[in-house]
Amino acid sequence: MIDSPSQAYKKARRRYLKTTRNRNPDIEKDWTPFRAAEKHFKARFPPPDLTKVLDLATLDESRTSEVTAGNWAGKPDATQTRAFTTVSGSYGYTFPEIPGLILLPAFLCPEKQKELIKWSLVEHARRPNETNLDIHYLLPSEGIWNAYVRDGNTVIQPRQIETDAEYLKQDPGPRTLIDNIPANTSNFESFNNVSKPPTPPSSNVQPVSCSDLLPRLRWANIGWFYHWGTKQYDFSKGKIPIHHTIRDLCKSAVQSVDWNGIFASDTSDWGPHGADWMYWDENYEPDAGIVNFYQTKDTLMAHVDRSEVCATSPLVSISLGNAAIFLIGGLTRETEPVPILLRSGDVVIMSGPACRRAYHGVPRILENTLSPHLTDIIDEPDWSIFKNYMDSTRININVRQVFPKEFDPGLS
Repeated sequence: MIDSPSQAYKKARRRYLKTTRNRNPDIEKDWTPFRAAEKHFKARFPPPDLTKVLDLATLDESRTSEVTAGNWAGKPDATQTRAFTTVSGSYGYTFPEIPGLILLPAFLCPEKQKELIKWSLVEHARRPNETNLDIHYLLPSEGIWNAYVRDGNTVIQPRQIETDAEYLKQDPGPRTLIDNIPANTSNFESFNNVSKPPTPPSSNVQPVSCSDLLPRLRWANIGWFYHWGTKQYDFSKGKIPIHHTIRDLCKSAVQSVDWNGIFASDTSDWGPHGADWMYWDENYEPDAGIVNFYQTKDTLMAHVDRSEVCATSPLVSISLGNAAIFLIGGLTRETEPVPILLRSGDVVIMSGPACRRAYHGVPRILENTLSPHLTDIIDEPDWSIFKNYMDSTRININVRQVFPKEFDPGLS
């Protein structure tokens, strides 16, 4: 946590006093339980109390150096969990309050973590995969990371608005939240027929160097293209094959779980085709997702994944770099969320009808929590440039399956 005599603590305290001086004292009464939790963990002053945050790394003596990094730590018994043994013999954890939520602590070894960080930046955040920067800038085909490594002073030019292009209409003022109904096999055709014009580039963007632009990288698309303006997939662009490294890793995570022990007694509504968990070992096929690049001041607000036609198959989420607070609740924001501290190498699986449509978010990236095995450059000098970037970064790779196996979307 932030040390009270530190300059960061004093700065946060001054900012808190300034922003709350004239605040309505009753404002918190209108917050939903999920919103209240977000506010609690986002707060820089006073620093959030993590005693009610689940932190399973504290049970593992081999992760002591990770837990002590940054002085952020939760509790191993902050919420009810049930341990189980994975196929490989390691421990996984289920959450009785949220059927289908699985946590696999330290699922990735340090070497694999480094491999995925390099893959995310060097191989993936470039064409043909779209990134948030492509909307506003004319990025080189090698991608922003590789351009930065080659010459950080290289200037990237803004993308100009094309006068004859059809862009997504955007109303002036605050951004309107999109609250789509969940996709399913019945409404897929109507969703697919919705016009999905590109977002217009900003007219305020100025030329910028690679070194200044790199920290603004926020996401890179995986597989089927996601249209952020409508919060739907744009299948007209086709699908980029999932890289074998990610595909194999996600399938391995799903196959490591004995799903009979998770869902055998589940009586939830799995939709018109019934439960499909008994076939995931063979039929789970990830085909869409995103790589998120968080800086330590970034957040991901509460949301529900409604765009996938398959609302039950596993979503696999991989944490790399700095630790984060992950919140997951229920089908509305009125359910108080469970806070979980995720560290580098942890894998979360969201599966089944109760979990896949649950509100979730990341209100806080915990600063100065980069795992020691990601800071050591003595034995690997080439890692230095990645280490410098990851000092203030969390990378999250999350992958999912868009269509049920028995559903033919007719896209070929």
